[in-house]
Amino acid sequence: MEFNKDSLKIDAKRVAEQLSETIVHQITGVLKKRGAVVGISGGLDSSVVAALCVKALGAEKVLGVIMPEKDSSPDSNFLALKLADKFGFETVTEDITAGLEGIGCYQRRDEAIKKVFPKYNSSYKCKITNPINILDKGTFNYFTLTIENQAGQSQTKRMPVSVYLQVVAASNLKQRLRMTTLYYHAEKRNWAVVGTGNKDEHNQGFFVKYGDGGTDLKPIAHLFKVQIFQLADYLGVPDEIIKRTPTTDTYSAEVTQEEFFFGLDFYLMDMLWYAMEHNVHPAKAAQVLNLTAEQVERVYANIKRKIDATEYLRLSPLGVDQ
Repeated sequence: MEFNKDSLKIDAKRVAEQLSETIVHQITGVLKKRGAVVGISGGLDSSVVAALCVKALGAEKVLGVIMPEKDSSPDSNFLALKLADKFGFETVTEDITAGLEGIGCYQRRDEAIKKVFPKYNSSYKCKITNPINILDKGTFNYFTLTIENQAGQSQTKRMPVSVYLQVVAASNLKQRLRMTTLYYHAEKRNWAVVGTGNKDEHNQGFFVKYGDGGTDLKPIAHLFKVQIFQLADYLGVPDEIIKRTPTTDTYSAEVTQEEFFFGLDFYLMDMLWYAMEHNVHPAKAAQVLNLTAEQVERVYANIKRKIDATEYLRLSPLGVDQ
């Protein structure tokens, strides 16, 4: 096949029309529901999904749920409201801080952090990063923990596996409580919960099982992130959202999705993933993207590992015959 720098360009108008038709069919025809509930965070993916739902169902059949907590960026709320104003759909804000405190999210997370930084307390900000670029030779996967005091001074250490697992397990309570909240509003109206994960997140496992992965439909889970940008531009998503750096919006210190999980910018990762799926020889992909064949092979291998390692996240519950 012909592989070039424009291989991931889409006809955004045609794709938006097709997705709108699919949303209508799945919500009203398959699920027998009357509208769409979308968790909106001021991020690109949720904004595109909300805009698609408005296009498909009309603004009166879409509810945007804003779910801040004490670690959330103030920008998230501001941009979510700007999106709703642009597309004319109703919003409701549910601050989930008290709920997270009640189930021990912050306490369990902080307990783990103190095993690495004993002086850590609630006045600090924190984040997890994966400090590798998957183009580099000889890298291996590990996570670091960074804390930052009120003066902006930071410290970073590599985390033991047990600390990493506890911090992530505690933090995942945020996504699970958000999904619980979305289903409350959906069931109250007999509407459907619409997922906002893209292909990068869904297939590489950058989501929480029964959290942001637990939805009634996933209209953009087959699209690469760079294609979501194209849809956003066509649909008229506000520029501030399109230009916003994609973040996890999970940790109190801001961390980008590239820093936390992907290890590569979206254009290169998506292009190389597409090339891998279409059996483009590493030497050809390298030529198009100004890389070495060895770098391309490393990215191919990294993506395959993530897909294989996270297959359990995409499985339905196992029955006794499996």
